[in-house]
Amino acid sequence: MAKKWRDIRGSFSPEEEAEIERDVENAAAVMTLYQLREARSLTQVSLAKVLDVNQGAVSRMEKRTDMYVSTLRNFIQAMGGRLQVKAIFPEGEVEIDQFENLAEPREEAPSATNI
Repeated sequence: MAKKWRDIRGSFSPEEEAEIERDVENAAAVMTLYQLREARSLTQVSLAKVLDVNQGAVSRMEKRTDMYVSTLRNFIQAMGGRLQVKAIFPEGEVEIDQFENLAEPREEAPSATNI
């Protein structure tokens, strides 16, 4: 016989409930581009208009496993977001900012010959 979800959930300990909550939050924090677009209630056609490409190009972007950072940044910006690139180490996270202004060349640190 089928059980009701509230009956099942009521049988968990507070620790198990907390773990379930963490798992749900972690699952919501990881999405594909397709899932992210859907979660933002955008169609491929509407996103294509913002990106000035055709719907097929949006579909192909959503399926890619590798792309330029600038392409991903434009895709995220078209949905109203901001792309953030992080390096995650055991001792902490570092935001990589060299991709912030891809159209503008970054100023290079002076080399030993320029000092």
